[in-house]
Amino acid sequence: MRKSSAILAALCVSVFVVGTSEYLIAGLLPQVAEDLNVSVGAAGQTVTAYALGVVLGGPVVTLLTVRLPRKGLALLLLLLFAAGSAVSAFASSYEMLLAGRVLSSLSHAAFFALALVVASRAVPADRVGRATAAVVSGLTVATVLGVPLGERTSWRTPFVVLTALTLLGAILLAAVLPRQDTGSAGARAEIRVMAQRPVLLAIATTAVGYAGVATVFTYIAPLLTDVTGFAAPTISVLLLAYGGGSFLGNLIAGRLTDRAPAATLRGVFAALALLLAGTPFAVTFQPTAVLAVLGLGLLATATIAPLQGLTLRHAQHAPTLAVSVNVGAFQLATALGSAIGGVIVAADALRWIGGAGAVLSALGLVLSCYALPLRPRPAPIAAETGTPTAV
Repeated sequence: MRKSSAILAALCVSVFVVGTSEYLIAGLLPQVAEDLNVSVGAAGQTVTAYALGVVLGGPVVTLLTVRLPRKGLALLLLLLFAAGSAVSAFASSYEMLLAGRVLSSLSHAAFFALALVVASRAVPADRVGRATAAVVSGLTVATVLGVPLGERTSWRTPFVVLTALTLLGAILLAAVLPRQDTGSAGARAEIRVMAQRPVLLAIATTAVGYAGVATVFTYIAPLLTDVTGFAAPTISVLLLAYGGGSFLGNLIAGRLTDRAPAATLRGVFAALALLLAGTPFAVTFQPTAVLAVLGLGLLATATIAPLQGLTLRHAQHAPTLAVSVNVGAFQLATALGSAIGGVIVAADALRWIGGAGAVLSALGLVLSCYALPLRPRPAPIAAETGTPTAV
C-alpha cells in the first residue's frame, strides 16, 4: 500500500503540473498580447490551439506510443511537455509561442490517460475510484492555482517555473514508478475497444454531461458581478471556495464510485441538473448565490472519477486510447458549454445560462443510464480468446 501511495502521489504532482499549463494562459493573455504585439483575441488562440492539440493530438500520440513500456513513456511525455513549456517561455514571436503550446498539448491527453491507467493498476479493483480521484486531485488544484499564478508575474516566468516543475516531476516518477510492459494488445485492439458502443456511450456522456458545468462556470464571474452584484475581490474569494469544494467533491466521488458507480454517476448528474436549474433564481440573492457556487464546486469535479471509471470499466482490456479520447471529451465539453453560454450571453440573457447547463446535465444523466445500467448484463465470453467482452 505504501508503494502504491507513492506512485499515486507522484502521478498527482505530475498531473498538477500538466493541468496548470492548461489554465495558466488565461491569466496571461493581456501581457502576451502586449509583449508579442498581437491582439488579445489572437493571444486567446493559444488556448484554442492547446485544446485542439489535446483533442486531436492526444489519441494520435497514444496510438503511436501504445507499445512503449509505461515508465519510459511517462518520462518521455513529461519531457515533451517540458520542451513545449520551454519553447513558450522563450518565444520571441507569436508563432513560436503557438508552436510551444501545441507541443505541450500533444502530451496532455496521452499522459493523463497513462496516469489514470497506471493508477488503476497500482491498487486493488475495489479502490480504483479512489485512485482515480487521487490523480485527478492534481488537476483540481491546477484549476484553482492556474489563473492566479499567471496574473502577478511576467508571462514568461510561469512557463519557466512549469518547465522546472515538469523536470522535477519526471525525476519523481523515475524514482517511484516501477518498470512495466505496455499492458496493451496493440493499436488495433485499442481502436476496436474504443469503437465499441458502451465505450462510445461513456465518452458521449462525458462530452454532453460535463458541458453543463462549463456553460455556467465559463461565465460565472460576470454572472456574479452583473446579476448578483458582488464586487471583484469577493468573487476571487468565492472562486477559491469553489476550488476547495471541487477538491473535496472529487475525493468524495472517488470513494462513492468504488461502492456504487452507477448510483454515483447518476446522483451527481441529477444533483447538477437540479442545482443548475435553480441557479437563475439563486443568483438574484447573494446568500443563495454563495450556496450555488459552493454546490457547483462540489459537483463539478465529482463527475470526473465516475466518468473516467465508466470508461475504464468498459475498456478494461485495452483502455489507454479510450481514456485518452475521454480526456479530450472533457475539452470538447468545455468548448461546447462555453459556446452555448456565449450565445445566451450575447442574447442578453446572462442570468439564464444555468437553464442551458441544466438541460445538458440532464442529457448526461439520460446517457449515463444507457452507458452504465444499474444491473449490468453478464459479459459474454469471446469465442476465440476466452476473455469477457465489453457490454
